[in-house]
Amino acid sequence: MTSGLWDLVLKGVWTTVQLLVLSGLLMTAVAFVVGVARTSRLWIVRFLAGLYTEVFRGTSALVMIFWVFFVLPVAFGWQLVPLWAGTLALGLTYGAYGSEIVRGGLNAVDPAQQEGGIALSFTPWQRLRLILLPQAVPEMIPSFCNLLVELLKGTALVSITGMGDLAFSGNLVRLALQESAHIYTYLLLIYFVIAFVITRLMRGLEKRLKAGIGKDPGSERSAREEKRAQTTGVGGVA
Repeated sequence: MTSGLWDLVLKGVWTTVQLLVLSGLLMTAVAFVVGVARTSRLWIVRFLAGLYTEVFRGTSALVMIFWVFFVLPVAFGWQLVPLWAGTLALGLTYGAYGSEIVRGGLNAVDPAQQEGGIALSFTPWQRLRLILLPQAVPEMIPSFCNLLVELLKGTALVSITGMGDLAFSGNLVRLALQESAHIYTYLLLIYFVIAFVITRLMRGLEKRLKAGIGKDPGSERSAREEKRAQTTGVGGVA
């Protein structure tokens, strides 16, 4: 490829990274707000949070991008640029999946921890901030890592709006060179590299958070494997 075509691909990579970061931040904020709301003692809060989760989890991200970019201006007069339209659609959609991760992580904390906070006269917000989240967040990291990788692959959907992301730029290069195999192979490798970086960063974050609460991910895995071996008789010493 010529230098001009490589510049086009690199601009697409930068646009994809921007979209990934912005929609990832929105996704995380939505996931924690809705996930915490789903554990509320008020039924109306749980109902609204559950309704949001079911609606956005049950609709197509592609159709949601279409709706935000093409229907929203007609219905409400709000015209969003492709970057913000993609950020809004992807953040809200994947945030619904993330809310289930948060809800499951909070519910997985030992109830005795919650009872201890009540015994200490902590408010619900104090119990959430000081007891539940510090223990639940490290356990959520692997699931959020998978969700971020899925979000990365979902960013390719914004190319339908004409946004110059990696997928859109790669298609322009393909049309210019009339080659598919090489171009799409390059795109797969670029997506893989970005996903690999996300995985390594999230794994480092998981180790850091678990070290902060006195847990070692490696020792936890070894303990689980040893317990599984004792239960199933597989991998144990004869």
